[in-house]
Amino acid sequence: MARLERKSLSNRVVDGLRAGDRDVIYWDRDLRGFGVRVYPNGVKTYLVQGRGPNGSRRITVGRHGTISADEARSQGTSLLARIKAGEEPGTGEGSGPTVADLAERYMREHVEVRCRASTIAGYRLVIGKHVLPPLGKVPLSALGREHVAELHYRLRKTPVAANEAVGALSRMLNRAEAWGLVPAGSNPCRFVTRYRTRRPERFLTEEEFGRLGRALDDMEAEGWLPAHAAAAIRLLMLTGCRSGEVVGLRWEDVALERNEVRLRESKTGPRVVPLSPAAARVLANVPRLAGNPWVIAGREPGDRLTHLAYYWYPVRERAGLDDVRLHDLRHSFASRALALGEDLTMIGRLLGHKKIQTTARYAHLARDSVKEAAALVSDSIAADIMP
Repeated sequence: MARLERKSLSNRVVDGLRAGDRDVIYWDRDLRGFGVRVYPNGVKTYLVQGRGPNGSRRITVGRHGTISADEARSQGTSLLARIKAGEEPGTGEGSGPTVADLAERYMREHVEVRCRASTIAGYRLVIGKHVLPPLGKVPLSALGREHVAELHYRLRKTPVAANEAVGALSRMLNRAEAWGLVPAGSNPCRFVTRYRTRRPERFLTEEEFGRLGRALDDMEAEGWLPAHAAAAIRLLMLTGCRSGEVVGLRWEDVALERNEVRLRESKTGPRVVPLSPAAARVLANVPRLAGNPWVIAGREPGDRLTHLAYYWYPVRERAGLDDVRLHDLRHSFASRALALGEDLTMIGRLLGHKKIQTTARYAHLARDSVKEAAALVSDSIAADIMP
């Protein structure tokens, strides 16, 4: 429960209020029902509390720094009069833009301008499904870390979704700071510790690659696996590309005469992927459908395959690899490159990483390769010098 203390609120007084380990409300000495709430994160919001025919109401006026104490007092006087008259001013003047208002502007002016279609769809899903239902009506001036903590906790059974929701909200609020909607440094999401979700990396062994190859051959020969889906999975294994990059490949971007393909919508931007002779053969054998620009064609005329996982699950089951994801084929490509002596810089280029830190996740494999090489050399010498 907040501690109640009466002060005559001015900009200087409010600036001097210090945050504690819990919320504190300081009520104005002159205007009854007008106060400022100081959150533990240092955010200060003006509010009014009054009683009318419909009972007691508490309404946020605005955030200190966005409006002054005098402006908040003027708006508060009007709000208190409306509450006393029985009006419902909670979403009217004085409450300011809400999280829903910010989300609409963020999507329109930032995400839809800067991001790819798949990224835009991802934002729409996360914000619309997880952020707006509980927080859409909350004014930005009233949004505190307790709201974010509750959002994160309510999604605890789906930790990936919980982290994505807080991440999307955090980016929205960072943009709100840049737009001057909230004070700088006021983002409450920074206080939330994300759930640990990263699973151990899975890398295919030579024997497992063999089983997967045979499963693809058998299921394609049996007529269960379409040629385009089989080709997509083989290309994932042979190029280290992401699944979205392979299924988004167009014939006009394939240059078999140069043994390369151009990716238009790579996660890190457009890039050129070199093709090994084996990968080039896979592409050369993919059936070309008249009027369809996509390499990995879908079921509908002129469309591409959109749900590769639908075919992947039965394939991995046939191969006895139930714990392997499509993305693990990319990890396995990197693992094999390390085993063959390639360094992290080269692997980063092969995978299309912009930052060496991204490739550094494979550093432990590099250490393992060095240890294996050291053991081989040492054992060879030991055979000569030790009985």
